[in-house]
Amino acid sequence: MKAYSIVIAGGGSTFTPGIVLMLLEHMDRFPIRQIKMYDNDAQRQQTVAEACGIYLKEHAPQIAFCYTTDPETAFTDVDFVMAHIRVGKYAMREKDEKIPLKYGVLGQETCGPGGMAYGMRSIGGVLEILDYMEKYSPEAWMLNYSNPAAIVAEATRRLRPHSRILNICDMPVDLEEKMARMCGLDSRKEMVVRYFGLNHFGWWTSIRRKSDGSDLMPQIREHMKKNGYMDGIPPQEHAETSWAETFEMARDVYALDPDTIPNTYLKYYLYPDRAVRHSNPDYTRANEVMDGREKTVFSECRRIIEAGSSANCNFQADAHASYIVDLAEALAHNTQQRMLLIVPNGGAIENFDPDAMVEIPCLVGSNGYEKICQGRIPTFQKGLMEQQVAVEKLVVDAWCEHSYQKLWQAMTLSKTVWSADVAKQILDDMIVANKDYWPELH
Repeated sequence: MKAYSIVIAGGGSTFTPGIVLMLLEHMDRFPIRQIKMYDNDAQRQQTVAEACGIYLKEHAPQIAFCYTTDPETAFTDVDFVMAHIRVGKYAMREKDEKIPLKYGVLGQETCGPGGMAYGMRSIGGVLEILDYMEKYSPEAWMLNYSNPAAIVAEATRRLRPHSRILNICDMPVDLEEKMARMCGLDSRKEMVVRYFGLNHFGWWTSIRRKSDGSDLMPQIREHMKKNGYMDGIPPQEHAETSWAETFEMARDVYALDPDTIPNTYLKYYLYPDRAVRHSNPDYTRANEVMDGREKTVFSECRRIIEAGSSANCNFQADAHASYIVDLAEALAHNTQQRMLLIVPNGGAIENFDPDAMVEIPCLVGSNGYEKICQGRIPTFQKGLMEQQVAVEKLVVDAWCEHSYQKLWQAMTLSKTVWSADVAKQILDDMIVANKDYWPELH
């Protein structure tokens, strides 16, 4: 079986060690000959990469390993680019979240004004990596799970329409694992799902047991009605209160349409006032991450480097990230795996914009993907999606045209913002905060 060369773009991410361990756990079905790491922040990447290098030397010495800030070194001789970049890092995420909250608007990483600000930073970074890949390894595939995936996917559709990039998100994977547990199954892979929407903005319409085709929706609906995505664990026992609230609040999102099972992020659009009330404007999710995972991962990296050994390592394989290997394996070995991807609609949702980037099930093989048609969608979801996809398109318009007007329109149109005046105030603050990252708007 052929062994593959991979570059992890975003090598300095706190998720990178978990990705490396996850890749090693699946070597039986996706052999690896080389792992590279690439990041434009040399110092940050060095800490993560040196620790991962020690782990690889001790656990998989046959795998060649290097890390670099040089694009030619990173992207030459690779089969897959696994991209999870965060332009501006957590310092800018903190601003994305706190600036809207100053005006009583929710502050969130991928939703509302914060998501638009992040998108304006991410577009250029993702396009840059895609261009490096096409220059140095034109036969490679880029598996992009950089946020905000919806805006990034619209930008790559429009600006790099023939590129070998697949946009994918881990949130549905996580929620499907929770649904599998609701039904007493060991894995989401025991289910066959139908789903439609935009990224972080979608609904499951059918969930069946793969082995016999039996309908699992009644059981899942009953659980959602009582508990949302909570699985019987009291909220206070969850490590991160913000996520516990999100999983529990899915019960109220579900109540709006009990025929479908919703993505958790819909709470930000359907109950934005409640999201604001439950937010601390001085300590947001970015602060939680910086004080939690960020410190924990970098502390462990430094400990491994100082010891020169990964013995008693506290890194954990990012188990649910195995969807990345599923995608790579499907492309490499033509498995025709059924996966949720973010793709141009093109009629897959019959009564929706053909140019919209929608999230739907696809069959993935060596030639890319084939969309599984979802038919017509109900008026409620269609109306919400039309508003949100217009926001995403306007953000990409703003980036391409350097247009203040288009970004103001995008923020005004978002269901999370109730006034054009408020949208303008947030935008003006965002421009100042992002002066080193956004194109100059006029």
